Parts: sequence; C-alpha cells; structure tokens
Amino acid sequence: MHGLWRRFEAWVTRGQQPVRGPVRLERRRIYILPTRQGYAFAMLLFVLFLWSINYSNSMGFAFTFLLVAVAHNSMWQAHDNLLGLIVHAGGTEPVFVGQEVRFTFRLENPDPKPRYGIALQWLDQPPQYVDLPANGAAIVTLRIPTQRRGWLRVGRVRVLTRYPLGLLQSWSWVEFERGCLVYPAPRGRRPLPAALPSGAGSGLGEQGSGSEDYAGFRSYARGDSPRRIAWKATTRTEQLLVKNFTDQARPELWLDWRLLGIDHIEPRLAQLCQWVLKAENEGRKYGLYLPGVRIPPAHGNAHRRRCLETLALFEIKA
Repeated sequence: MHGLWRRFEAWVTRGQQPVRGPVRLERRRIYILPTRQGYAFAMLLFVLFLWSINYSNSMGFAFTFLLVAVAHNSMWQAHDNLLGLIVHAGGTEPVFVGQEVRFTFRLENPDPKPRYGIALQWLDQPPQYVDLPANGAAIVTLRIPTQRRGWLRVGRVRVLTRYPLGLLQSWSWVEFERGCLVYPAPRGRRPLPAALPSGAGSGLGEQGSGSEDYAGFRSYARGDSPRRIAWKATTRTEQLLVKNFTDQARPELWLDWRLLGIDHIEPRLAQLCQWVLKAENEGRKYGLYLPGVRIPPAHGNAHRRRCLETLALFEIKA
C-alpha cells in the first residue's frame, strides 16, 4: 500500500521543483479521496439504498439521499478548507548527527473565516494538526531525525485535512529549498592536543603573528619608525630614544586532522568536532586544519560555527 502511495505521489508531483518563497494552494494542487471511514460510510449508503429498493420504503430513500447530501457537502468543505491556504517555510537551527531537526512552517489563512483541522505530515509520521483563526496564522513544527552530516532537506511535506466529518481527506504537497546543516556527532575520548608556540608544529603557524609587548627604551637606529620615538624620554636624557617592543609568540592550539591516526573519515571528523566544542567551552583560541582547509586560530560563536560548518561539509577530493 505504501509503495502504491509513493508511486502516486511521484506521479502527481512530477515536474514540481522545490521553491524558496511561500506556496499558495490552488485547485489544481489539491486532491481528495475517501478515508477508511468514508469507504465504510459509502458501503452503508449502498446497503441502505438496496434495502429501500427491496422494500419500496420512501423513508429509506429519503434518509439515504440525505446522507448522500451530507457526504457531498463534506467533500466540498474538505476541499475548500485547503483552497487558498499559504504555506511559509520557517527557519531552523543546525544540529548534530543523531539529534532531531525542527523544521517550522507557518500556515497563513487569508480568508475571513476560520479553518479547522489542518495538518502537516512528513512521510509516515503522525500528522501535526492546528486550527487557523480568521485572517490569522499558526506555526507547525515537524521533527526530522538525522543520520548523516551535511545538508538535510525535508523534501515533500503533505498538507492535509479531514474536516469536517473525517469521511474524506483533502491534501496537497509542498516542497521548499530550505534545509538544515547537520554537524558531525561530537565523539571521541582524546584530550586536546598540546598548544605550540606560534610558527611551530605542522608548519601551520606564521612567524611573527604574536602580539607586541613593551620592553623599555633603546637608542635610535636608522630606519626606526618616527612613531616609536619616545619624545618625553628624549628630552630628559638628551639622547634620541625609541620604544622597544618584543614580539611574544603566544601558544597556538591547532586541531589538526593529521594528529588522528584513524583510517575512516567520519571518526576523525567526530573527534575534531569534539575538540572544537571543548576548546570553545574552555575559552581557548584554536585553529582547524583539514586537507585543503586551514582556519586560523580564534574563538567565539562565529569561529565555532565556521569550524563546525567546515566539518559538516568536508569531503575528500580525489
């Protein structure tokens, strides 16, 4: 049954491309079929109709046709409950492998009458129902499990309703370009690598990249910058002096791919991810080195996000 439904979904959505902006549900995008209760109700109507014919019972005919009219009106209401509905794709935050991504969607009702029992459904997960007020909106959140790093897109999402009687289901599909970035799972028991002086270790540092510390005065030498001349000290000693600074190379913490003797890519990335989080929590400046990628030492949320994004999207180039 699920395979038949998948083929039907692929057939009716052929040619549809993911979109960036909001989607407005039009008549040609809305489909409607009876539910299990609807098929049972149809069988009941058929039995009542045969009984009325067999016994020539006018009250039986009247009751049967009344129920048919109710079902027909239910079909129109189920269709109109989705017609004109506007679906917006909301934002989502990056997660780590194994966590659930929370995709948020905003359902907007442009009509002056409320809409009841509208749901979003991803694959075979239970539908998430909301009621929309007149000229109002509601937020629906779908939780999608993650199994691998990189970009995760939710794909097709079913918009459905069984309002008002549950006899028929009206539905449509929407698909957005927006996705969520999934970081590697932070795993590994190795301690942080030892910090090295600037310019040392793996050839990653840059000589002279440390900060300059004041170290007193010295006599002026040809070529010294005029901005470093100590004019007040010169007037006291009657000798041209300049301020002397020493470049103190501060230790650098490099999270280096080559320090991990692991054959597979994913365990290496998981350990590097664990190092990034640990170094950031300890308030240390750290750099990241991967084949073809070098991120200079820094710290802060922007630096952390840059390192994690690099790990999430890293691929070995052949």
